[in-house]
Amino acid sequence: MSNYGHATAPDGSQVELGAVGQRVVFENDQVRVWEISLEPGEQQPWHHHLNPYLVIALAAADNRIDALAGGDPRLVHEAVGGVVYRAPGEVHMLTNHGTTRYHSRLVELKCLGENLVAGQDDQ
Repeated sequence: MSNYGHATAPDGSQVELGAVGQRVVFENDQVRVWEISLEPGEQQPWHHHLNPYLVIALAAADNRIDALAGGDPRLVHEAVGGVVYRAPGEVHMLTNHGTTRYHSRLVELKCLGENLVAGQDDQ
């Protein structure tokens, strides 16, 4: 079982949350870097970002982002070398909606998220 908590779906059911990535490849007091690799059709489980983050695509893919709260999915093409910044937000799931393997690094900015909340930012 995960230790990432739970969220409540619109129907009232409890959904177990997973990690924002599959493997931490680097971490210090300021940042945490995750690896994400999804084959076509694979999903990153429901998760919630506590920190602002950057996504750096290492292998391109067409991805689908579904929000636990519902609504239309967001379809995004992530090109090799592309970088996007995202603020913490809704509970969501990422699915490789394309025909190619998706590979990225997700860089969480702990210094702008969990460290501030915990009062650990010494800057």
